[in-house]
Amino acid sequence: MSRKLVRPREGRMLAGVCVGLARRFNTSANLVRLLFLLSLLLPGTQVIVYLVLWVLMPNEDRYATARY
Repeated sequence: MSRKLVRPREGRMLAGVCVGLARRFNTSANLVRLLFLLSLLLPGTQVIVYLVLWVLMPNEDRYATARY
């Protein structure tokens, strides 16, 4: 399993950010999604952080082709 922070093609619900974070930190994607949804109840910039990660995290396909 990759330790790189990438957005995988499979298992996505929206952009793959939660799945990418879950794979990077070796935890359940549903747990990361639940924590994100619960964090939306608190004041803060969670949505902006999600959007920034969406832009900055490369797709798994692009990362795989760039390595070779």
